[in-house]
Amino acid sequence: MPKGQPSVVPDDGLTTRQRRNRPLVFVHTGIGKGKSTAAFGLALRAWNQGWPVGVFQFVKSAKWKVGEENALRVLGASGEGGTVDWHKMGEGWSWVQRDQQQDNEEKAREGWEQVKRDLAAETYKLYVLDEFAYPLHWGWIDTDEVVSVLRDRPGTQHVVITGRNAPEKLVDFADLVTDMSKVKHPMDTGQKGQRGIEW
Repeated sequence: MPKGQPSVVPDDGLTTRQRRNRPLVFVHTGIGKGKSTAAFGLALRAWNQGWPVGVFQFVKSAKWKVGEENALRVLGASGEGGTVDWHKMGEGWSWVQRDQQQDNEEKAREGWEQVKRDLAAETYKLYVLDEFAYPLHWGWIDTDEVVSVLRDRPGTQHVVITGRNAPEKLVDFADLVTDMSKVKHPMDTGQKGQRGIEW
């Protein structure tokens, strides 16, 4: 299986193994479809490696049953790979409809406080902060604080953040950034989202 070869080998004093195994921050942003889907694919790889995985959904409704949630919960409980914990921060709100904003801001902040506690305790090896770019973009959570906490996190904890409009400071800090651009989408021709594709 190809493992990829870096085009640059920095003079940082690290061995190849040390450099390979350093913890990463991923950002999946942009207006195209697939940001969360890619993050959940990464969660599947982490589960397969036996890593504990923590998923924190910051914006999608707590009532929204996404297919990845059910699949990852079943896998996490199977005893064959890593554990999976799923945390929902929203109560019936989304990035499209932001009513009851104050309550939503509080839930987002509470969610971030839980992530900070888990990072300090090294609870998970992979954190999926789904739609976390939105509370940062809206100013509900301070981007400078997030970058500082992620920079200083202990151990080997990987973090993937999804959502449109990821702040520039987060993008500059992250190790891997993918901007999902849209070329075409069925909604452009009036087709609504469908079961098995969007959820």
